[in-house]
Amino acid sequence: MPVPDYALLLDPPAFPAERYAALADRLAALMGTENDVLLIQAEAVLALEAAATSLARPGLRALNIVTSPYGAWFGGWLERGGATVRNLTASPAKPVTLKEVEQALDEGPDFDLLAIVHAESASGILNPLPAIAALARQRGIVTLVDAVASIGGHAFEADRLGIDIAVIGPQKALAGPAGVSAISVSEKAWELLSHGGAPDNSMLSLLDQKKLWLDAGRGALPGTPAPLEFYALEAALDRIEAEGLASANERHERAAAATRNGIRALGIPTWVEEPHASALVSTAILPDTVEAKTFLAAASQKHGADITAGVGPGAERLIRLNHTGRRAHPEAVKANIVAFSSALKSLGHAADTDSALEATEKAYFDADPNRV
Repeated sequence: MPVPDYALLLDPPAFPAERYAALADRLAALMGTENDVLLIQAEAVLALEAAATSLARPGLRALNIVTSPYGAWFGGWLERGGATVRNLTASPAKPVTLKEVEQALDEGPDFDLLAIVHAESASGILNPLPAIAALARQRGIVTLVDAVASIGGHAFEADRLGIDIAVIGPQKALAGPAGVSAISVSEKAWELLSHGGAPDNSMLSLLDQKKLWLDAGRGALPGTPAPLEFYALEAALDRIEAEGLASANERHERAAAATRNGIRALGIPTWVEEPHASALVSTAILPDTVEAKTFLAAASQKHGADITAGVGPGAERLIRLNHTGRRAHPEAVKANIVAFSSALKSLGHAADTDSALEATEKAYFDADPNRV
């Protein structure tokens, strides 16, 4: 395979100023919102920190749901700004339950903000967002959702769910660039963001973005835009729109079902029940006789596979099989299963690769009997 000539990426033309607003509108359509959408020239972690920093102030009362390191970071950013934060931490590497959230809301204090991650690639879990968002909406609480992993892989309609702030990044299920992200903001959220302690003249200020871009007519972005990122985002949106968002969601669901069929056919248990499992990655529990580091070293030698360790407390024995974005495809799913099976066998654990591949194929056939 020839080495790419990366010099071809140098000296790109400037991204046309009149196309930024169109990009924001296309992202709004994917997010299912008529709210304002800001374009953030950074990876989505900075967008999340910007949202937390812009919201945080003494007197703000936040219920922050923690199901991964990302939720823990978000609570820390809120506390840094003086907010009163109750961190509702779920069982290690498990989704939060509706009962836990309802109890926390009942115990109070009366919260101004509820923050939650939708899908967690760290452990392969899916939080019950629709029901939790409904609880917050009933109580008049502003909701902030980290939908970075879920957009394009799970149904996510911000306005229908009543989400006030949604943070997304195109680098996951949308298979786009990592260096640009987006935040949707409702009128109610702008009211919460407009306080005397909000940052200004800062990359972490959403009010700066509003003043310098939204209120200025959504022309050229402030600062020095990175054109390659925006051309790549445009191309990723072209591709996802041509496929259709519903089709992309279904493609991820099929890949998840096929992967889990294959894992279980190898005699390996999966981590969470299907209603609580992400469509982006599947997590398997290693046998006690297999050391995680050794297993990953064996699995990583297989060409075409994407298998990594779980991340965060409770995920120490979890192995993640990635089927996100362009990897939500039968060939990538089978490459993961073959690598997983081969690693097990190389470490003395029984594994029937043929049966596992048949199980993955069956899941695809059951989803689409006309598939060749």
